[in-house]
Amino acid sequence: MKRPARVRALFALAVIAVSVFVAVTVPVRLGLDLRGGTQIVLETRSTETVEADREATDRTLEVLRGRIDALGVAEPTIVRSGDHRIIVELPGVQDPRKAADVLGRTAQLSVHPVLGPAAAGEKGERVLPDEAGERLRLGGASLTGQDVKGADALFDQQGGAGWHVTVDFEDGRGWARLTGEAACHPAGDPQRRVAIVLDDKIISSPQVDPSVACGAGITGGSTQITGSFTAEEAKELALLVHGGALPVPVETVEQRTVGATLGAEAIEASAWAAVVGTVLTAVFVIVVYRLMGVLATLALLCYGVISYAGLAALGATLTLPGLAGFVLAIGMAVDANVLVFERAREEYGARNRPSGRSALTAGFKGAFSAIADSNVTTLIAAVLLFLLASGPVKGFGVTLGIGVLASMVSALVITRVLAEFAVARRWVHRRPRVTGLASVGRVRSYLTRRDPQLMRHPRRWLAVSAAVLVVAGAGIVMRGLDFGVEFTGGRLIEYSTSTAVDPDRARAALADAGFPQAVVQSSGENRLTVRTEELTDAQAVEVADAVAEAGGGAEKVRDELIGPSLGDELRRNALIALGLALGAQLLYLAVRFRWMFGAGAVGALVHDVIILTGVFAWLGKPVDGVFLAALLTVIGYSVNDSVVVFDRIRELWRKDGRAPLAGVANRAILQTVPRTVNTGIGVFFILAALALLGGDSLTDFALALLIGVAVGTYSSVLTAAPLAVELGARAGGGRRGRNSGGTGSGRTRTAARQHTPAPGTATRGR
Repeated sequence: MKRPARVRALFALAVIAVSVFVAVTVPVRLGLDLRGGTQIVLETRSTETVEADREATDRTLEVLRGRIDALGVAEPTIVRSGDHRIIVELPGVQDPRKAADVLGRTAQLSVHPVLGPAAAGEKGERVLPDEAGERLRLGGASLTGQDVKGADALFDQQGGAGWHVTVDFEDGRGWARLTGEAACHPAGDPQRRVAIVLDDKIISSPQVDPSVACGAGITGGSTQITGSFTAEEAKELALLVHGGALPVPVETVEQRTVGATLGAEAIEASAWAAVVGTVLTAVFVIVVYRLMGVLATLALLCYGVISYAGLAALGATLTLPGLAGFVLAIGMAVDANVLVFERAREEYGARNRPSGRSALTAGFKGAFSAIADSNVTTLIAAVLLFLLASGPVKGFGVTLGIGVLASMVSALVITRVLAEFAVARRWVHRRPRVTGLASVGRVRSYLTRRDPQLMRHPRRWLAVSAAVLVVAGAGIVMRGLDFGVEFTGGRLIEYSTSTAVDPDRARAALADAGFPQAVVQSSGENRLTVRTEELTDAQAVEVADAVAEAGGGAEKVRDELIGPSLGDELRRNALIALGLALGAQLLYLAVRFRWMFGAGAVGALVHDVIILTGVFAWLGKPVDGVFLAALLTVIGYSVNDSVVVFDRIRELWRKDGRAPLAGVANRAILQTVPRTVNTGIGVFFILAALALLGGDSLTDFALALLIGVAVGTYSSVLTAAPLAVELGARAGGGRRGRNSGGTGSGRTRTAARQHTPAPGTATRGR
């Protein structure tokens, strides 16, 4: 074994060993959409006296951390996002009302002397109603929440007073002075009372006991807040008092709740989709590439281990879209193997390489640039998802990026080590057909016999694409886009009902309950999805009651609340991500290829985006964050196909720079179609498994990808290439004329074929 081969083998062993160790010892953290729970995104707001900057947000986070710890939630997560947002994850919390109320309360505690009852309409002083509704005039705050040392909820078993809250102050002199002044007034006088105010509401206004002497006050710095508290109310009040006030107010801009059963179903469905899709893909690869297919399947298994270990090592959170991205990347990992094997088949079939080993080496060398360029364009989409998306879609970007890097290691290192070891065996050398490289394949043989001139009339293909664009655009204009709550703001709640409920019946029940604008859709067997404008938690309870009445009982399995400001931001970021994806890939392709190739690829991308969006408009499917993830993935996949074609055009043009672009493009397409077909079938197996087995939550995602892959495969061949040919002709770089490739005399077409013979035909004829 030569030194480079030994280095690759040692590197492959080291990567696999480290990946297995990490996968076994470091668990991957599951997102709330997989394990169930509530995620709340809070945004800090400035006041007249305090600016909600990064420092104020950090102080707010620490106060919230104390409140969350006191709630007793297992393994909570609280992190700052940007300068103004705080993301709180509460696993296992299915009813977010209590958590949101506790976290959102400013908890501005203050203790005031009572100046007397307030007359009707009296202004000029602080006037608040007490527990009984009597309006009281309050003096300035003598004590604030910063003076609180601790607070506890206790139950008075002996006195029978029930639950109460004890408050301890840091300095007892302030409390003694306040109560001593109140004790100077006669018993029953309102001025003998002390008002404890929380967030502009009197929660307790006890009267100083008659035994307390004037001026002496209550010593010890401790008091009790009594009232008709339940155990939960007393504990919540103690938590707020002890946790302290938030430095700045906070507003809930996003709230997601997923039931534990829905998360378990999603994991099981995605696991089945991964198993079935991988098995079908492996069988297909083995049938087509024989021994090389078996080795590629082993490399795919290693890819799965490497990807999982990468997620665990980075501490990434695996979300439902992320899990789908993990499954999808299996299909994309096949692409690099197919590129190498098809290139090796070309070399062997043309007799440019005398053995399977040399053909394989040439295949890896020839396919490297296409693999690198196509994966870089997919990484661009993954990075944009991570930087500009939010929530589960961000997790999809992380998983997709890790999957792309792992697929390159799997195909370029592990597959190569296994394949080189196999073809070096004597028994393999004696039976070259067993490798799967000694045959050019049925698709290539068919194309060699027919020799279709696809680029003879490139404008015809552009006209077909334009017609499809008109139909898709008509759907967008006539039907409009059904934007999800991520982009519009509002609340989306999914219920599991005891019996099947007709959406019209549920819609009528909600209208009777006071929600006539609610959009009700069936989302599966005994499942209803209700989408409305932003609701309070009390209104959400009314919606649940109406659905339960219509369905004979209902259980909430998913709840998403998006504030209008966040919806505008997400919609804006989606457009920015889309524009940056197109611009960044245009720039990259313009640097790596000629400008007309980059323009052709981006033109095909715009074509794919409009068609996919138009199909969703005609079908009435929601355009939400998951759709955005699918759209950017389609962009990456479409660029992959275009890059493979353009890479072959570049290679052929280097051999003869005087050849007409149309003829070169036609040969490049015919030479790369086998790779396109085989890769498309492999990805189709994965996506079909996701669509059929991935559960309701992944159906639209898989559908978008299936449509996008089909459209992207077509556009990369019959939109991007014709567009590049036309742009090259207009710029004078395509040498289009009467005798350009495939459009003029038979003599020119023959010369083109003689220059780069079809594998397994002209060269053997000689």
